[in-house]
Parts: sequence; structure tokens; C-alpha cells
Amino acid sequence: MPYMIAMLADITTLNVDAIVNAANHSLLGGGGVDGAIHKAAGPQLLAECRKLKGCETGQAKITAGFNLPARFVIHTVGPVWTGGEQGEAELLANCYRNSLRLAEENELKSIAFPSISTGVYGYPLEQAARVAVCTVREVISELTNLEKIIFCCFSQRALGVYQALL
Repeated sequence: MPYMIAMLADITTLNVDAIVNAANHSLLGGGGVDGAIHKAAGPQLLAECRKLKGCETGQAKITAGFNLPARFVIHTVGPVWTGGEQGEAELLANCYRNSLRLAEENELKSIAFPSISTGVYGYPLEQAARVAVCTVREVISELTNLEKIIFCCFSQRALGVYQALL
């Protein structure tokens, strides 16, 4: 059974099998973690993402990592927070489920998640972190290949929230 940890780091520097990109629907780059991943991976990532023809909220798609230390990037589109009454929690949970499913299908041993939807999409950090940790705990018993799951935090505050949940 894989172990889960939270760490304060730049996700683009992690030497793991896959990092998860909190992408937008186009998968063609944007701001925040999405822009940082595209910048660090290089132009080949954009070229491969164009071939994927976008991604729906809660779904996930995988590409090579190119210039990143990570071998793969799993792109998932989190929900925009509109108050919590539009199925945001289930859509966010699906981001984690579908990313883990792709990691399992590709026999990956390690994965790092950012705090999906908590940037410009406005999802409250505490609620998003709870969904993330609870969802991973729900599906962890189904994972046979993964050994390490990292919640990569962008701030000391986020790290504290994740550590308290773990």
C-alpha cells in the first residue's frame, strides 16, 4: 500500500514518475502550476497536448514529461469554485481518482499532486485538501503499483493544512 506525504516544493523539480498538472480545458498551458509545468517541460509538451484535444472537468490525460525530472505529466481539469452547490466536490474527487487510475494503468510507482483548483479556480484550500486526502484514502487499496503519493504544497499554509489531514 502506498504512503502519502505532504511537502513544500516546486512540483516541476520533483523526481517522481508523474506530476499532476492542474490544467485548463484546452490543456495548452495557462497560469499558476499549469504555466510553470509547460514552461519547465518545454515546447514538446504543448505539441503533445494539442493532439489530446482538450480535457473535461474531472477527467485526466497523460503525456510524457519531456524536460521535467518526472517521466510523465498527468493533466486534470479541476472545477471552478462557485460556492459548493454545483457538484464541485465530486468533480474534484474525480480529478484525483482519474489521475490515480492513469498512474496505475501506466504502472507508475510515484506521483505528485498540486492542490488542484485552489489557485485561480478559487476552491477553498481546506475543503479542497479534505477532498484530495479523503479521495486518495478511498482508492488507495485498489492501487497495486503506486508506492508514494505526494501532495506538493505551494505555501507553508497549504503544507500545514495537508499535514493536519494526513
